[in-house]
Amino acid sequence: MSINTDEDTEFNDALRKHGIIPPKEAPPPSPSPPPSPTFDDLLNDFTPAELAELGEDAHDDEAERAIGAFRRQRLAEERQEGKKARFGRVYPIGREDYTREVTEASGIDEEEDEEGLGTGVVCFLYKDGIPRSDRTFQHMRTLAARHPRTKFVSIVGDKCIPNLPDSRVPMIIVYKKGDIRNQVVAWGADRDRTLDELEILLLVTGAIIPPERMPERKRNDSEDEDSDDDDEPSSRLRSAATSTNGRGKKNIRGPAKKKADDSDSDFDFDL
Repeated sequence: MSINTDEDTEFNDALRKHGIIPPKEAPPPSPSPPPSPTFDDLLNDFTPAELAELGEDAHDDEAERAIGAFRRQRLAEERQEGKKARFGRVYPIGREDYTREVTEASGIDEEEDEEGLGTGVVCFLYKDGIPRSDRTFQHMRTLAARHPRTKFVSIVGDKCIPNLPDSRVPMIIVYKKGDIRNQVVAWGADRDRTLDELEILLLVTGAIIPPERMPERKRNDSEDEDSDDDDEPSSRLRSAATSTNGRGKKNIRGPAKKKADDSDSDFDFDL
């Protein structure tokens, strides 16, 4: 007669007691319950206006004082963040404005910035009527509103660099502390590029600084479709940071010229 040693029967218990079959395995320990949220965790999802209403409805004075202190702290944080939110849109510039609005602006430190990090400036060279340029311009406007601590400027490509061919737009040049941190030519020429890819590229180069409190982002259907093949953050990071024709730090000087041995070389221009 075969014995099912896994069965929980009196017969099997007797066999285990005499060492005839191995002892029954102990059940795995139950997972520990998640820690209870703290008082601050519970309040963190409320806006200052909602916190004011919550304080009025508090069941005792101690809870009202605690909610009021948290609200005042939140308002102070928002005021401080508001001081840093100096921009918030894409500013059109001309060639004559470039040095002041881009190079010099990237050397200006934020208020109370003891480390002197400067300002991230994203210069977008575009041309109307080119689909990838129009699409990227819309992404730039979205990111400018999302990251108001970064300065976004735009200029028509051949108004900035004489004789710039359409094949090189859109061009993205990132400045910080008066230096070029990255330069990307013909963004989206290889394939359609998503908003997330552009945001990651600018994060990698240090052009944008994510806010301490990231708002929930509503995505439309077209963005969902664009991101189907880039669900993994590491995949998007590799795509944005290494699969583009980005260029490293470089001074842009001298007359317009093109290296014959490099089809993706940068255009040099004198500003």
